[in-house]
Amino acid sequence: MSIGEILAKARREAGLTVDQVSERTRIRAAVVRAIEHDDFAPCGGDFYARGHIRSIARVVGADPEPLIEEYDAAHGSPQPVSAATAFEPEIPVKIRERRSPNWSAAMAAALVLVLLYGVVRVIGGAAQDRQAARPAAVPTEARPAASAPATPRPPDRDAVAAVPNKPRKDDDTVEVVARAKRSSWLNVRDDKGEQLFSGLLAKGETMQWTARKRIQVLIGNGGGVELTVNGKDLGVPGTDGQVLRLSFGPNDPDGA
Repeated sequence: MSIGEILAKARREAGLTVDQVSERTRIRAAVVRAIEHDDFAPCGGDFYARGHIRSIARVVGADPEPLIEEYDAAHGSPQPVSAATAFEPEIPVKIRERRSPNWSAAMAAALVLVLLYGVVRVIGGAAQDRQAARPAAVPTEARPAASAPATPRPPDRDAVAAVPNKPRKDDDTVEVVARAKRSSWLNVRDDKGEQLFSGLLAKGETMQWTARKRIQVLIGNGGGVELTVNGKDLGVPGTDGQVLRLSFGPNDPDGA
């Protein structure tokens, strides 16, 4: 039996419809039907096809590993990336030199503040002495003014209207979640090459990153990490010891 026939049979035995599988895997029903007919073109590539096969197999209760092996045998296994190419940064990182603090300028500024404070105290004391030397004014009889009740002031409409609305989430954001099945090294960057994470993800540890437009992921052990992109479970993207360089956008994975 082919991959599509095995998945279709397992789905029927599980009592599920194509629409139910689509709802649980977040894969379009048309793509699910195509896969059951062994048509993987709508998946958008071998990487996404493996992720779709893995997700559908888990929902219908089939073992995904033999199906992935059969797919690799028919379409070719993922090509490994050399370590020298994988670890070469795409965008050079500019390192800013640290400058030692200018203590001379700081001491000069403090001295100026002390001098200004002394001048203000001297001028203020002279003004108080002149005011004390003036003769006191003769008090005149004054009638107490009737106190009027204070009326509450209505709120300023412009001030109320000036309160900003809570910003909405942009449609061009990308969310990637990585869970380590085995300890794996990861390097995560955004579309501008800014580093979001670089280090070892320990076994059982999960991390999440969100960025605009694109997230680039470099994985040192392709078989040790499970990925979820934009809420879609892609499973393990590669094999043990394989170095992978992946890139995801707001609409990835295709068909999700």
